[in-house]
Amino acid sequence: MPRYKLTVEYDGTPYAGWQRQENGYTVQAAIELAVFRFCGEKLSIGAAGRTDSGVHATAQVAHMDLSRDWSASKVREALNAHLVVAGEAVSIINVERVPASFDSRFSALGRHYLYRMINRRPPAPLEANRAWWVKKPLDEAAMHEAAQRLVGTHDFTTFRATQCQAKSPVKTLDLLTVERHGEIVEIRASARSFLHNQIRSFAGTLHEVGCGRWSADDVTAALEARNRKACGPVAPPYGLYLIGVDYPMVTASGADMSNAV
Repeated sequence: MPRYKLTVEYDGTPYAGWQRQENGYTVQAAIELAVFRFCGEKLSIGAAGRTDSGVHATAQVAHMDLSRDWSASKVREALNAHLVVAGEAVSIINVERVPASFDSRFSALGRHYLYRMINRRPPAPLEANRAWWVKKPLDEAAMHEAAQRLVGTHDFTTFRATQCQAKSPVKTLDLLTVERHGEIVEIRASARSFLHNQIRSFAGTLHEVGCGRWSADDVTAALEARNRKACGPVAPPYGLYLIGVDYPMVTASGADMSNAV
């Protein structure tokens, strides 16, 4: 069966997250319904990350197997046509044929997220459900300095949701930056994988630093506490975006060329 890699963009506002569930309509369910309407196949698609309710994506990655060998462009156009007719806030940005060994979750080498805050006193109606509106002035330089205390390999129990299903709280955080672009404060995070609510926990804690209530030393103390109660408030979901997933370079034959000289 041919396997297809999907790059997906969505507004997470109307959905109960990515993963299909009994009590709530999800992004996965919307795409699977579009597949059924396209070719009559009922299937389950995998994904690189199970984003929560209200979380957005500009480059979520999923994969699926179809019984017929459709062209990648046909799959993309057909799925988008059905998604548009259904009024879904989902777009299939790209479709590629990939080897059967490709898995959107387990083949991933890195994941990249963005958290957006709009930092101004007046309300921001055009950023509703797109960014966390923060009225108090934020010190983005202090936030960035504190963020560096979290980079590296650590036990991130403090920044892990209590319902997180990961086997270990130890993760390696490759990058965590804070930058201001006018009224927008952006937090960017990169790692091979993340714990449940880890980035929103980072964002809420760094918000406390930006407001002057926490110092960089407080962030270090929270990390070292390895206690969920030491975490700052968890930031709302609607400021979070999955913006990219890295994979090995793979040849048409399926050979992994990521370590090629």
